[in-house]
Amino acid sequence: MLVGTGSDVGKSVIATALCRIFKQDGYHPAPFKAQNMALNSFATPDGYEIGRAQAVQADACGLPPHTDMNPLLLKPNSEHTTQVVLNGKPIGNRSAYDYFRKEGREPLRRAVHEAFDRLSEKYNPIVMEGAGSVSEINLRESDIVNMSMAQHAGANVILVADIDKGGVFASCYGSIMLQTPEDRKLIKGIIVNKFRGDIRLFESGKKMLEDICGVPVLGVVPMLPHINIDEEDSVALDSKQKSRKDGLINVVVVMLRHISNFTDFNVLERDPRVNLYYSNNIADIESADIIILPGTKATLDDLLELRRNGVAKAILMAHKAGKTIIGICGGYQMLGQTVNDPDGVEGNIPSLPGLGLLDIHTVMSTEKTTQQVEFMFEGSICKGYEIHQGRSGRLEDDEIVEDNRDYMICDNVIGTYIHGFLDNQPVIDYILKDSTPTTLQPIEDPYDRLADHVRKYVDINQIYSWND
Repeated sequence: MLVGTGSDVGKSVIATALCRIFKQDGYHPAPFKAQNMALNSFATPDGYEIGRAQAVQADACGLPPHTDMNPLLLKPNSEHTTQVVLNGKPIGNRSAYDYFRKEGREPLRRAVHEAFDRLSEKYNPIVMEGAGSVSEINLRESDIVNMSMAQHAGANVILVADIDKGGVFASCYGSIMLQTPEDRKLIKGIIVNKFRGDIRLFESGKKMLEDICGVPVLGVVPMLPHINIDEEDSVALDSKQKSRKDGLINVVVVMLRHISNFTDFNVLERDPRVNLYYSNNIADIESADIIILPGTKATLDDLLELRRNGVAKAILMAHKAGKTIIGICGGYQMLGQTVNDPDGVEGNIPSLPGLGLLDIHTVMSTEKTTQQVEFMFEGSICKGYEIHQGRSGRLEDDEIVEDNRDYMICDNVIGTYIHGFLDNQPVIDYILKDSTPTTLQPIEDPYDRLADHVRKYVDINQIYSWND
């Protein structure tokens, strides 16, 4: 089990690496995270929803994603409420206070334990991942994802620390010393992640860390640039808020307050013809060649904010100037004529006019669509998945007649419910077709590259020795 000294220390990426390493070494691993809080989600082949990170880890294991790999998914609606997805299906919205109370946790604890038990009957080893900081002692009694889950599984626990943040000695020592004696016994090693510079300079630090924490440092892993592994949290977007570059096709993803599934743009971002950045700055949007409205967990709230801050007007002006506008999922809904929420599914905004660039109307519904899809684009079979609430189509006699097309193209506007739409090369080539084409070099398997990197710096044999 990988636990962290905090959020965004690299647990998911290290877990992904171990998934591929164990597969390379002839084992049959599977990933598991009891509870995931993320707006990046993925549809399983049977139409259920899990966190994107566990879908990526399943891919590294060579497995199709399954809800048992992430039985509990929390998708924040706002700063105070979250949608609770259990075993792939939403079971309602809860306030943070109600969710994290000790009372009422047992059914959720039972569900995640049962999911783990089913998974462990089929696969070995299970590569588990904790959430956030492992030392939030105020949440210990309600914990179902960190050390209580490790106790249930009898897991060997590795603490992951981000040295790039600073304070690695204090964060490691504090994270271990704040555990109960029973939990502390499970922590078998430390991985120091995201090191920059000459790794030999940390040799004495590694010995000091082992001395004060009482557990071995399994490895010090340097930063690996240009690793094409999907990130789990929107914290990763902080480094992507750059600006336009001359000589490239500038693509701006509108930075919505409730942005979700931002991994939709990772493949496009890696195209050598493209400079992709995130922004809600009007000047950045007006100067871009392609503008993308991404998915969102709160379509109406984000649409209202776009009207307030002038971004909606900037998008319309860009459209008039011939720029390409793309909307995905919630962004697709915003490009239509109206977005209606008569039952208050999202909140207290009953209706708003859309940007009027596509001839669709949307009505929010409590029913959620989660499915993998195949679609034809420019004569090629493409793949993606849908995760959305709401029905979109033309309006007839005040009723929505759903539009069952996989995507809509109207002049220079493209709209679709399909996540992963831009993972398909025919789609990317289509939207970039007016640019000077660049020969794309074959991309090496990112999981193998990540595994080779981690294997080089982490003592994998010591991990194997724990089960000898």
